[in-house]
Amino acid sequence: MASFLIEGGHRLNGSIRPQGAKNEALQVICATLLTSEPVTIHNIPLILDIVNLIQLMKDMGVEVTDDPKDPHTKTFNAKTLDPQYLESEEFFKKCAKLRGSVMFLGPLIARIGHVYYAKPGGDKIGRRRLDTHFIGISNLGAKLIYDNERKAYLLQRFQALKGTYMLLDEASVTGTANIIMAAVTAQGTTTIYNAACEPYIQQLCLMLNNMGARITGIASNLLTIEGVETLHGAEHTILPDMLEVGSFIGMAAMTGSELTIKNVSYRNLGIIPDAFKRLGIDLRQEGDDIHVIAQNRYEIESFIDGSILTIADAPWPGLTPDLLSVLLVVATQAKGSVLIHQKMFESRLFFVDKLIDMGAQIILCDPHRAVVIGHDHQMQLVANNMTSPDIRAGIALLIAAMSARGTSRIDHIDQIDRGYENIEARLNALGAKITRIE
Repeated sequence: MASFLIEGGHRLNGSIRPQGAKNEALQVICATLLTSEPVTIHNIPLILDIVNLIQLMKDMGVEVTDDPKDPHTKTFNAKTLDPQYLESEEFFKKCAKLRGSVMFLGPLIARIGHVYYAKPGGDKIGRRRLDTHFIGISNLGAKLIYDNERKAYLLQRFQALKGTYMLLDEASVTGTANIIMAAVTAQGTTTIYNAACEPYIQQLCLMLNNMGARITGIASNLLTIEGVETLHGAEHTILPDMLEVGSFIGMAAMTGSELTIKNVSYRNLGIIPDAFKRLGIDLRQEGDDIHVIAQNRYEIESFIDGSILTIADAPWPGLTPDLLSVLLVVATQAKGSVLIHQKMFESRLFFVDKLIDMGAQIILCDPHRAVVIGHDHQMQLVANNMTSPDIRAGIALLIAAMSARGTSRIDHIDQIDRGYENIEARLNALGAKITRIE
């Protein structure tokens, strides 16, 4: 396992460009399984989860061609898939270790009619049920069987999938994506109400339409899909990662740095910039860039009636839960107090004990809520030895360490590598002091 040594107290300066969006990449790469023609995807983030997903697809029989001029561009040709490998123990075990492999469910049930699937791995952030995926695909005519001996699910269709109306029990992003991918070649019309409408889903729908699908209602929670017989090849560019954008805003704020984040696709950030502004962060839109102004102090807003500010996650266009860890860390040095309410995952706030050890004033009310009492930059966090429990907590701990007094160590940084490409080199180029040790 690798670790980071972080010498805190260094200000950043310059500009940085966010990588392609991880969550979009997982979806659109898996969607290439729906056609036997080549699909070229640009701006692919070369992070651990994506690299492992691409390798797994190669093992499945997908031909992946690298662009010699751009390592972030790849062409996927799923003309032939290996049916024996897809039923092998190796495929089963690799899927169990890779959370993103859940996105195989929709494409494989549509393309080959069945898929054996293990409970996926990933972040240790609490229960992440797959009911929405299975129920939605079953509504199209697939059968779900649980293999108790292998502790695995078997989704199988015995005839063509047929479109139908469905009301999702939750606006699951990955659940919505899987149902869309299963439905685009189903017979008839599928209507999905309470669909997730995050930019990742919008991008997936746009790519599928470019491949010949007929999806309307994009960017709303009511999608209509007219099934087509086949899909063809296409070309697609992945959006900048909004989670990296938010992470860089947090780094600039905590270290008192002047930083420009380039080409952020501002219109697809939703209320993320406003969430940081409510913590007192001075950031400005300059074209499609964000310029974060260096601040020695920043003050948390109150609600209009004077009550303590609450920042909570919500389905899009609400605030993404993946940035609450970063917002929580930023609040530790603000003037004022804020309640962070993580509604979706019951274990995602458990990393705050490491921040408390660094000197942060945080009250963990329950698994979903934490009150942060800001230091107003009057008391610097102190270095600590920590372990990263998940991607977003890992980057939050890195931000805390960059602002702390002394040298911190973060172990298990493969969790950070799963979501952030070459992060230490990119930050060191801005003035950070981060060393990777094996």
